[in-house]
Amino acid sequence: MDMTSPRLPPLNALRAFEAAARHLSVKDAARELCVTPGAVSQMIKSLEQHLGVALFLRVNRGIQLTDAGRDFLPPVRSAFRQILAASARIALPPESRVLTVSTTAFFASAWLIPRLYDFHARHPEIDLQVVTGNALAAFGPGGADVAIRHGLGRYAGLQSEHLLTVEVVPVASAALAAKLGMPAGARDLLRWPRVHDEARNGWQLWFAAQGVDDAGMPRGPAFDDGSLLLQAVAAGQGAGLLPVAMVQDEVAAGRLVRLAGDARLEEFAYYLVWPGRGALPEKARVFRDWLLESSLGAPA
Repeated sequence: MDMTSPRLPPLNALRAFEAAARHLSVKDAARELCVTPGAVSQMIKSLEQHLGVALFLRVNRGIQLTDAGRDFLPPVRSAFRQILAASARIALPPESRVLTVSTTAFFASAWLIPRLYDFHARHPEIDLQVVTGNALAAFGPGGADVAIRHGLGRYAGLQSEHLLTVEVVPVASAALAAKLGMPAGARDLLRWPRVHDEARNGWQLWFAAQGVDDAGMPRGPAFDDGSLLLQAVAAGQGAGLLPVAMVQDEVAAGRLVRLAGDARLEEFAYYLVWPGRGALPEKARVFRDWLLESSLGAPA
């Protein structure tokens, strides 16, 4: 063997040697390593060939360590203990690997789930747990670490960061549009019944973006979930302002009609929300950075 550039013995062979030496049994070592006794014998043989010395004596259907084997065993065990100790120091405990993300069912299905493979490929050390609901998440032990919500990003006692602005469009049921007549412009929608997001600010922002500053009080029903708002619009309760991706199939099928063109309301967006006033925890920061990167070329 060339001692100027020594080669490390195969790790699997070292594991087989240590297990066999501890049990003084090839069969028991094989059971521990979930391989066949023949595989353990072959790995030990390859290690002996690599070292150029016999490590075991085969006696009475059993094995005993040779002098070389007894000398070799302590440093091998010590090396494995050091590897285990180093792994334990840097490895995340199981509970800290999980990042619980609360979001709406629509955002989860339309945007997040199609991209989860990319996140797990980039960050296998983090296990995402996605929970959906309409109300803002309960944070803390047993609750969410972060939430993703659509609105203005203003939540008392919580921090938020802008993630993604999506195209929105005013829509109504085909029956309601036929009854009231298609609006010639934004101001015509002031006479329409309207349904609102929970904070009742989407329509106000939309009218302001169209140059209508006297939209008045946002009257009519409000919903804390986009899917419910969409159902109310489809049922003819009024015009609704919804993400384009959420209504495109209904528009294509003729059940809903667009009342105006698409609009981007920068403040009316998806936000990452988390508790307290401190910085994001590391795993949440990793998720935030991925969300921002993924949203650049892939609008929802």
